[in-house]
Amino acid sequence: MAIIRRVEIPPDVDVTLEESVLTVSGPKGTMVRNMRFPQIDLVLEDGEIIISTVSDKKRLLAMSGTLEAHAKSMIRGVTEGYEYRMKAVYSHFPIQLKLQGNRLVISNFLGEKQPRVAKILEGVTVRLGSDEVILTGIDRERVGNTAANIEHATRITKRDPRVFQDGIYITERA
Repeated sequence: MAIIRRVEIPPDVDVTLEESVLTVSGPKGTMVRNMRFPQIDLVLEDGEIIISTVSDKKRLLAMSGTLEAHAKSMIRGVTEGYEYRMKAVYSHFPIQLKLQGNRLVISNFLGEKQPRVAKILEGVTVRLGSDEVILTGIDRERVGNTAANIEHATRITKRDPRVFQDGIYITERA
């Protein structure tokens, strides 16, 4: 029994498949990803990406769904892009945010003298508001990982998290 999953390709998106490397180009940019997995085949036909496997093993069914999700997120990324909004929350010491190349420097967090640093991944653009951070990009993973880096940089240890709720948190994903 063959399991087949289909991903439609919009008219303004160009998709090429060379061996197992999927390249998706659209109005916002180009993404490349290796989609190789044993016993799972990818084919381009009639404006669709077809992901198929002949086995019905649980692992292969799960991986075919994962590859389908990757293809869909690549297509959405090059057409619409991804945007994460984050908010700086503080109770007493105002957090100061500065961009330095591919790093976000977080100063005066909990009154600390030493600034905390979060890495911004390649392909992600950061805009800073008064107490808001807006991350945009075409790669969902990179935007999400950058948001996670910022949240992790403001993680509080050795204090009661119910009392010290300061940090930079994701408020909206789009």
